[in-house]
Formats: sequence, structure tokens, C-alpha cells
Amino acid sequence: MKIKEKPSRILFLIIDVIVLLLITYACLMPIWHMVMASISNPTSLNTHPGIVYFPLKNTDFNAYRIILQYKKLWSAYSNTIVYIICTCVLTAVLTTIAGYIFSRKRFYYRNSFMVFISFTMLFNGGMIPNYIVMKGLNLTDNPLVMIIPGSLSVFNIIIMRTSMENVPTSLEEAARIDGASDLRILWSVILPLCKATFAVLMLFAAVAKWNDYFSALLYLPTRRDLYPLQMALREIVITATTDISSSSNLMDLSEKSTVYKKAIEYACIVVSTLPILCIYPFVQKYFVTGITMGAVKS
Repeated sequence: MKIKEKPSRILFLIIDVIVLLLITYACLMPIWHMVMASISNPTSLNTHPGIVYFPLKNTDFNAYRIILQYKKLWSAYSNTIVYIICTCVLTAVLTTIAGYIFSRKRFYYRNSFMVFISFTMLFNGGMIPNYIVMKGLNLTDNPLVMIIPGSLSVFNIIIMRTSMENVPTSLEEAARIDGASDLRILWSVILPLCKATFAVLMLFAAVAKWNDYFSALLYLPTRRDLYPLQMALREIVITATTDISSSSNLMDLSEKSTVYKKAIEYACIVVSTLPILCIYPFVQKYFVTGITMGAVKS
């Protein structure tokens, strides 16, 4: 027998669907607008006032051709990938070890140490003292300056510590009775149950490093060969494509750079966003996975 829905329930479902559609539109429309604007006719794009739902006038891929012909783009891509891999590895090791230590109740001074390191989340020296420290450590104009600073975050330690504290102590006690060491317990017992948190932290670290341009702007003043992707795209947008014109055979950019400037800006956004959008679906499942799901079974 089919249960008849109440009018209030039907009204709620209608409002719910409308709100979800509006949220979906608000999330997807900016991405769609950037993609359509980047392949639109540049003259029509410069005079179009609103959202671009479809390519204006005719499809034009010259903005992407201009960007892809920029010689330093590919080296910047490789630099960014190296920075992300090294940062994620270093972040994984340091955050996991620190989270495990602070999550163990037998660590007598853990609360005192947590208060001490949490103090750095509220107060820091600022940009100029940080630069002086990096210069004193000979890290300026050094690729390590893009990897070491920021690899260990107090916020990440707190998240990892909280996740590891939720693992039942009975599992650790059982492993210790079997003769497992702390390293073995961390690797074989704790980490598999905290893989959701671990994956999210790695995603945050990768996205933060992918979008980082200020560190290169501040700490790599003369080493343009070490620039990450965001700095290369910044040069394309800001410097009026001076370096690109020497390598482009498609058009005289010295005359048309103003026309294609807006299209190039949208194309740069797409180029810098697309890899993250491709990776995210493979990590998204960990956002909804229970951290201790299946840890203890009766």
C-alpha cells in the first residue's frame, strides 16, 4: 500500500530540491564560465558584461596556444610537481609521528607541549622576521625553501592527534601483547584506521602547495628557473606576454596582447585549476569515510 505524502512533506521536498539546485549552480557556474570564456572570441569577450554560458561568437583556442607556447610553463609545472611530492612526503612523516606522540596518554608532558606549540597558531614573527630567518639559514634562492617551511603545521598535528585518539586502545594493547613495537603499531594498526584523515591532510597540503606563489615571490628573487606554476602564470598575465611573443608563431602578440589579455587570464585559471579538479574525485571518498569504521567487530 502506497503511503500518501503530506502536503507539508511535499512542500519541504520541493524547497529542498530548489535549494540544492541553486547551490549546485553557484558551485559549477564559475567553473563553466571560466572554461567558456577562455575559448570565446576575444573581442566579444572584452565587451561581454555578464556570465558566459557558451563560447561567444566563435570558438577560439589561441589563449591556450599562447600559454602552452610559453617556454617556462613546463619547467614551472615540473617544479610544482616536485615541490608537492616532497612537501607531502615530509608532511606525512612529520605529522604522523607528531600526531602519534601527542595522542599517547603515557607521554607525560603532552599537554604542556601542545600548549607550547599551539601558541604559534596565534602569534608569529611576521613576514620580515621569517625572511630574515630564511636568509640566515641560506634558504633564499634555494629550492628547499619551497619544501621545508610549512611542512609541519600545528593544525594538522591537532587533527591527526584527535584522529589517533579515537582508535580504540584495545587494538594497541593487543598489538603490544603480540610483541609489536611503537613503529609497528603506528604503521600496521593506527595508520590504516586513520587513512581518511591522512588522505585529507595530504590533499590540503597538496592544494596549498599548488596554489602557493607568495613563497616563491618572497624567497626566490633571482631564481626564476625555480618558479612554481602559479608564478609562471602570474608572469603570463602581468608582464603583457613579452617573453611569449618571441616564441609564438601564431600571431603578433605585441599588437594583440591587449585583445587576448582577458582570455589569457581565464585560460590561466583553467590551466591552474584543472589538475586539482582531476585529482579530487579520487580523494573525495575519504571525506565521508568513517575514521574508525570497522575497527572493532564483535
